[in-house]
Amino acid sequence: MLNTSFELPCGAVIPNRLVKAAMTERLSNTKFEPTAAHEHLYCRWAGTGTGLQITGNVIIDRVHLESAGNVAFDDDGMLPKLQSWAKAAQHTGNPCWVQISHAGRQANRFSTLRPKAPSAVQLQKLGLFGRPVPMTEEDIQEVIAGFVQAAKLAQAAGFSGLQIHSAHGYLLSQFLSPLTNQRNDQWGGSLENRSWLLLQVVKEVRAAVGASYPISVKLNSADFQRGGFSEEESIEVVKMLDTAGIDLLEISGGTYEKLAFFLMNDESSNLRESTRQREAYFIDFARKVRAVSKVPLMITGGFRSRAFCEEVLEKGEVDLIGMARPFITNVNEIASFLSGETAVLENLVIRTGLAALEDAAEGGFYARQLIRLAEGQEVNPGMNPIWAANFLIIHELKKALTRRLGL
Repeated sequence: MLNTSFELPCGAVIPNRLVKAAMTERLSNTKFEPTAAHEHLYCRWAGTGTGLQITGNVIIDRVHLESAGNVAFDDDGMLPKLQSWAKAAQHTGNPCWVQISHAGRQANRFSTLRPKAPSAVQLQKLGLFGRPVPMTEEDIQEVIAGFVQAAKLAQAAGFSGLQIHSAHGYLLSQFLSPLTNQRNDQWGGSLENRSWLLLQVVKEVRAAVGASYPISVKLNSADFQRGGFSEEESIEVVKMLDTAGIDLLEISGGTYEKLAFFLMNDESSNLRESTRQREAYFIDFARKVRAVSKVPLMITGGFRSRAFCEEVLEKGEVDLIGMARPFITNVNEIASFLSGETAVLENLVIRTGLAALEDAAEGGFYARQLIRLAEGQEVNPGMNPIWAANFLIIHELKKALTRRLGL
């Protein structure tokens, strides 16, 4: 089934069931535009034969960057460069969607010292994030308008669809969580109120792009934090999205404070053995989603064997298989994985032996390898993990300084 096509509710067809899931590229120029490196990277990924590519965080507000290297879809003047990116990514005929996002309180100090967020709940991580300013009603309406503008640009540029990012602790995810949303107005309090911004964004974006343009939502199964967005709440939001007119739901989990990919690879973490044995990170949660929703379902995280991909597709547990890091470290094996010649993709885990640096080392390693691919180089699996742990901070600082100096 991995090589069978899949038709979405809007009528769009995904040529096969393997999806290159979103990963932040950190490659934009000083004007927040895509570069030749984006085109090279996505052209290479398209050549793997994957049925769908989803871009990394494309930001709707260039003050609230997830990375200093983000592309920002907020200026019609960059349309020619967006068109070049879309053309390169889709040169094989398979679609590429744009993931649109707002970092909220997860915008680091290199982009803003006072990020706007639902409430003034600061992210405590290596001192890299400022204390947020609670959003006003005007701010919230500007966010909705920003998502709409980004969606229109994605469509005008020739990208085949889009994904609204409401996971991993970014702004829409922050509104969903009672830990980060402590408002007492119509945007906070009850789950219905906390979900209202996501639902309004979906509604307005759908009105802007029309009924036949694919819209996906990426949603956390949980934040993995006590008192945060829970599985039970996520299921209720799934029910709301079931009637909201989306074409695909991608399930993920975690925030900057609790990174899902790290927790799932950590043998000391408190995971059910059944979850470990089933390879994919969120497959148990998928069953609960299937029980309440008819929206096509994609899960990203943990898939490594072709046999397991086939198993969950045959059982109808998911409709699409999302992979991210294998498109970096196993990029040369993706085509043979699809054809059946490669049975298993390596799950490369990076560790320093220092607890405080482990998640930074793994994140930095994959970020640097992605940039190597974009520059036309090959992956360097022997990269020093201690150096990798510092890479993101060094890269963000250099990108931010370059932009401010206009270099």
